[in-house]
Amino acid sequence: MIDANKRAKLTGSTVLVTGGAGFIGSNLCKSLLDLNARVICLDNFSTGKKANLNLFKDHQNFALIEADIRDADACLRACKNVDYILHQAALGSVPRSIKDPQTTNAVNINGFLNMLVAAKENQVKRFIYAASSSTYGDAAALPKVEDHIGKPLSPYAITKYVNELYADVFQKTYGLNSIGLRYFNVFGRHQDPDGAYAAVIPKFVKKLMNHRSPVINGDGSFSRDFTYIDNVIQANLLAMLTETPEAVNQIYNIACGERTDLNQLVEILKAELYKFDPEILDISAKYGPARQGDVPHSQASIEKAKKLLEYQPEFSVKAGLAEAVSWYWNNLK
Repeated sequence: MIDANKRAKLTGSTVLVTGGAGFIGSNLCKSLLDLNARVICLDNFSTGKKANLNLFKDHQNFALIEADIRDADACLRACKNVDYILHQAALGSVPRSIKDPQTTNAVNINGFLNMLVAAKENQVKRFIYAASSSTYGDAAALPKVEDHIGKPLSPYAITKYVNELYADVFQKTYGLNSIGLRYFNVFGRHQDPDGAYAAVIPKFVKKLMNHRSPVINGDGSFSRDFTYIDNVIQANLLAMLTETPEAVNQIYNIACGERTDLNQLVEILKAELYKFDPEILDISAKYGPARQGDVPHSQASIEKAKKLLEYQPEFSVKAGLAEAVSWYWNNLK
């Protein structure tokens, strides 16, 4: 939880959320507006959706800039008079990056560099950015600890690691303060269940709601540290508002610290959906080939975030899945 004194600091502050029409970005925009911040959303709608902005698009403290982070001039304009940046804009998905590494590189590295330069030039107080658990690559040890990473296993993972390197250099060279948040498999409201690169939880939920079998890549033993969106929102707010000097210019795992395999995930989703439609309990998963570039197991140590950021995940995996299933049932039906 974030105390009232810290939250009060946001009143009147201007926060730029890149990728603000996306799943995580739109949830961040809504939370910041609820805390009386002024919010600027920068998005080119390549993956973000205008519908995600409907809840607050007419809010007096909200402004939308439709632009691409690959446009350096647009980044400079967007960062003018901004206090904080929450940089969420990126092309996600390991399979997408394997299919099209050049575009992934252009957005995730060139676009990231444009945002760093714009933040520096506009003397932004702090640059918070979405890092990724994919950075751990082939490191086998569990749980994952921030200072021990392996070799990246996909172009996407490379881009997210390069982001961390660039942020560190910009602090040392130009004094730009930043914090990187390594997200672990975030899920929750507004996450798109459709498209070739849809995340596993919304995709499985939609399949089950339509009485179709979800397809698991591999034998279902691969496991992830699934992390509910409200935990990620808390981490971003803490990263913006921390006054602990040693907490800044760091990388943090943001997760639950739990591990759920895909077979378990399907069973939990079926149990939650059973509350709305009992027939779903009888649907069985199907199995396909494992995906290239997938890490077999992922689980985070969140001790560093707890110690330095005072991060405390409010939602366990099961509690978060219950919330997500309820949202999907009410919004996809």
